[in-house]
Amino acid sequence: MIENVQSALQQPILDSPRWPTDYADRYRRLGYWQDQTFGQMLRQQAQRYGQRLALVGGHQRWSYGELDRRADQLAAGFKSLGIAAGDRVIVQLPNIPEFFAVFFALSRLGALPVLALPAHRQAEIQSFLTQTKAVAYVIVDRDWSFDYRELARRLHPQVESLRHVVVVGEAQEFCPLDQLYLPPMTLSKPNAEDVAFFQLSGGSTGIPKLIPRTHADYLYSVRLSTEICHLTPGSVYLVALPVSHNFPLSSPGSLGTLYAGGRVVLARHPNPDDAFALIAQEQVTITALVPPLVLIWLEATATRSQDLSSLQVLQVGGAKLSLEAARRITPTLGCQLQQVFGMAEGLVCYTRLDDPTDTVLTTQGRPLSPADEIRVVDDADQDVTPEEVGHLLTRGPYTIRGYYRAPEQNQKSFTLDGFYRTGDLVQLTPAGYVVVVGRAKDQINRGGEKISGEEVENHLLAHPAIHNAAVIALPDSFLGELICACLVVRNGAALDAEQVKGFLRDRGLADYKIPDRFVWLATLPSTGAGKVDKKALQAELSATAKLIHPSTAGGI
Repeated sequence: MIENVQSALQQPILDSPRWPTDYADRYRRLGYWQDQTFGQMLRQQAQRYGQRLALVGGHQRWSYGELDRRADQLAAGFKSLGIAAGDRVIVQLPNIPEFFAVFFALSRLGALPVLALPAHRQAEIQSFLTQTKAVAYVIVDRDWSFDYRELARRLHPQVESLRHVVVVGEAQEFCPLDQLYLPPMTLSKPNAEDVAFFQLSGGSTGIPKLIPRTHADYLYSVRLSTEICHLTPGSVYLVALPVSHNFPLSSPGSLGTLYAGGRVVLARHPNPDDAFALIAQEQVTITALVPPLVLIWLEATATRSQDLSSLQVLQVGGAKLSLEAARRITPTLGCQLQQVFGMAEGLVCYTRLDDPTDTVLTTQGRPLSPADEIRVVDDADQDVTPEEVGHLLTRGPYTIRGYYRAPEQNQKSFTLDGFYRTGDLVQLTPAGYVVVVGRAKDQINRGGEKISGEEVENHLLAHPAIHNAAVIALPDSFLGELICACLVVRNGAALDAEQVKGFLRDRGLADYKIPDRFVWLATLPSTGAGKVDKKALQAELSATAKLIHPSTAGGI
């Protein structure tokens, strides 16, 4: 068995490990993988639903037919730029309808979107461009106060492969997206088992990892999510989280809503003022949030007058939802809670809409597919007893077998027989539901955003006055976890938190990765092996606030 897997791992899909042949054959035979691409899915829906409203974003209201036409025209436009099947394209767009036109256009062309988040800045985007040798970068002109064209100007000369910057809005010296709506042309058809796009892993290392998703595996997840969440042509899904996040994209998200023939409503910001107005105006039936936003919405209902009665289901995922918050959702918002737990690498768990209340309140659901395999193991990879806490491992028809061009990381993150090491500490209930206890990896879950401690440390250590740094998670009742930077300065250098924050921003680090707390120490504690003892730091700092730097205490 292991020999077959090792052989299969040597067969790359764009430098990514395949599913072993016997597994792939079984997934096809059982109908999990079907011969359909994203572009074909949209075409099918356009033929079926035509003038039915598909997307609402700002002043734009696109039917299924219009989205389909725009995808055809943009595919021709991208091809006119010389973008071809297999080329990588960084797509960094906010919650606007053009995201879907670009996504489906690249799908039809066989080019591969790399789905960056609007919050990413120079450090992250340059890494994605370099790793993928992307030929194009698609951005909006401005979003809120940030000018993405200025970011593109800094990056363009540094990345040899980057030939085109395409801009939604005022393009200035770059290529306007509006000029790429060209007459449709005949295109070669991608294979359903080809890589369709790349998502990004939050990761526990300093280099973001790229997650290759195929049309077949991702659409399987979308189809089942649509069924489990009872989506119909009458469903109206509000995208409150960033549209390119795996959770609002596919669980069931915007793609699941389009697959069901429903309507996708795009919120530019998840604050209650914007979101509540859209729920009332568009009669939204389902949306998804991370726990910190849930708390904000719950508090906001007392001072808002919008009618939220259309909302039937609030999904919560990305981080552990407290029991107290979970109990408040139905009485306060008048809708049903559905807990969701998963990862961009694959596995998705849901509480079901007909589950007992106690199950919904206290667990993070059970796996999406009957073909999902999960193991809960100890540090030696031995299965733990039922209901004992252990490390979650998983494999299945929509869980990847390896990251893109990351052989060393793949050896650490995947077992020889193909199980993905999620980094989560969980326990299983007798009914097979997952209860998330914590994280085993050096990763911080700040309000659903996954931050690599090592990545932030590497930036901190570039400061000439910082001798050593350890970045850890501290518990927080609002965000779940805060980012705490424990710093040792050189020769008593004078350095305060605002100076460090400014330094990190100047290095292009995304704002959500900037530490919330700073602790100044003479030395960092070490383990017997000589490594920084982060567990000791967490235990001490979670129990006392005495060491927190006075310039940052009390604020986020």
